[in-house]
Amino acid sequence: MSHPKSSDPDPHAFRHRGTEINRLEAFTDAVFAFAVTLLVVSLEVPKSSAELFHAMRGFLAFAICFSFLILIWYDHYRFNRRYGLTDPYTIFLNMVLIFVVLLYVYPMKFLFAYLVDGLVWHISTDAIATAGDMKKLMVIYGFGYLAVSAVGFLMYRHAFGERSALKLSPLELHDTRDMMQRHLTGGAVALLSILITALSRDKGGFAGLTYMLLGPLLTIQGWRMGRRRRILEESGTGHGVLS
Repeated sequence: MSHPKSSDPDPHAFRHRGTEINRLEAFTDAVFAFAVTLLVVSLEVPKSSAELFHAMRGFLAFAICFSFLILIWYDHYRFNRRYGLTDPYTIFLNMVLIFVVLLYVYPMKFLFAYLVDGLVWHISTDAIATAGDMKKLMVIYGFGYLAVSAVGFLMYRHAFGERSALKLSPLELHDTRDMMQRHLTGGAVALLSILITALSRDKGGFAGLTYMLLGPLLTIQGWRMGRRRRILEESGTGHGVLS
């Protein structure tokens, strides 16, 4: 019985149509690098141990925000590798994404720095003076999350619409639908958080906890879509190219 060589392509894997870094992707990478720079705890080298310890308290918030940006960047990277689209609509959505990311950086950094100081280091600050300010911050954060999810959904929806030109296989169509649904789930949770903040007396705590729904919701979706994908793989009908 022969075994496939390690260099053989995985027949179940998503084929890469974007094999080279184009100008659009290079520009986007530069913007993400700049966004990470905006997250840096301090641009100055501490001049005393007190300044060093104060700066190091911000590293946890930096790590959280950095992780979020990396997730957005990786989704964008995977989209470009899989589909390789550079048409005007894709460029427009790409520009909207990086615009939102740059606006999203400071509210995200401010929110998590405030939460880490209070919940982890037990340091009380006057960074947020009133409950009304906290509600506004949660709404701003929610709209940023919603916008990123909406752009991601539209990008994958566009790729789905170009399925004939891209010659997507049934498995690739399944994975594209999966990503569309994941972005819809993220957007729905963000919208729920915004509505809770705007339409109730919640001071921001319950609205923040709403994002914890993402874990179980995405896990259930991943299990359901993974099961469907395995059925496609086992049936042998997932490798054909749509006409």
